[in-house]
Amino acid sequence: MTIRSRPSKLKIMFRDNTKVIRIGNKVIGGGNPILIQSMTNTKTEDAEATVRQIRALTAAGCDIIRSTVPTPEAAAAIAQIRKQIDIPIVADIHFDYKMAIAAIENGADKIRINPGNIGGKQRLSEVVAAAKERGIPIRVGVNSGSLEKDILEKYGSVTAKGIVESAMDKVHMIEDCGYDNIVVSIKSSNVLMSIEAHDEIAPICPYPLHVGITESGTLHSGNIKSSVGLGIILNKGIGDTVRVSLSGDPVEEVVTAKLILKTLGLRKGGIDVVSCPTCGRTDIDLISLANDVEKLAAGYDLDIKVAVMGCVVNGPGEAREADIGIAGGHGEGLLIKKGEVIRKIPESELLPALKYELDNWNM
Repeated sequence: MTIRSRPSKLKIMFRDNTKVIRIGNKVIGGGNPILIQSMTNTKTEDAEATVRQIRALTAAGCDIIRSTVPTPEAAAAIAQIRKQIDIPIVADIHFDYKMAIAAIENGADKIRINPGNIGGKQRLSEVVAAAKERGIPIRVGVNSGSLEKDILEKYGSVTAKGIVESAMDKVHMIEDCGYDNIVVSIKSSNVLMSIEAHDEIAPICPYPLHVGITESGTLHSGNIKSSVGLGIILNKGIGDTVRVSLSGDPVEEVVTAKLILKTLGLRKGGIDVVSCPTCGRTDIDLISLANDVEKLAAGYDLDIKVAVMGCVVNGPGEAREADIGIAGGHGEGLLIKKGEVIRKIPESELLPALKYELDNWNM
């Protein structure tokens, strides 16, 4: 049976209309919640270190984890790792079809390949057959840096249309093998190109989209690029699972992804901390206090807003929309709940007072 992705006239609510894909104990697509992904930076062959990192990522809010499988030892480690973690594991494969099959045989919940560089149609068909036998999805991944020579010649350079054409060609290669358990990702380090490419692919691709800005950079620049790019893409109703790619601790990727989704109203739960910028009226160490509150809030699964304000002039008013807040003064501050001042507190006791309120939150 030959499967072909359908042309579509959909203009809005793209993610509600994609195929539902199961990845281990998770599902994406079809309007299901957008799931957060990250990638381990340990040697996959070191199962103990990899499991330790995956558990830390899971605790931070990661829903799906990807690990590179460049060697037979790494493929074998997938079996050990999978038994010790609670989230699905995706095997990241480059070039070697044997590694893809080995990862599948060792229990990977999904594989990520570029069908164009896996070694030809026969080898691709073997990979698809192995995935089909176990019912695991294949993520078709195309980056702007991996475009084929004929695509580059056709468009004159790397373009959004070229990225989409390359990706859909790869999708059709898997469909021609009689399989449609597919997830698609198209990525570029160019934010505007990424946005344009997702605008192009969303109306014509029936499969869930894994979105991200690849090679976005360090914690500072990468967060900005990812927030801008992913914010625009997700707010259009495009995207079913996300990864923020940072040069740093993968836990930071998860933290940023959660904040992006929460800011867009696409994920509930967890405390939303808002804080004012400093100004000449600030008489307390607002920066340290705001950072301490953010760290404190991370330990609670409360769906509330906490405000940290730097002065008692505008603090009470600005904190009115928050469920609870603190506003600093000269060596002291106010505890504010639902816009009402509860009491005045010495500066040194503001954080403990807030902690007490969160510990005993019952609203």
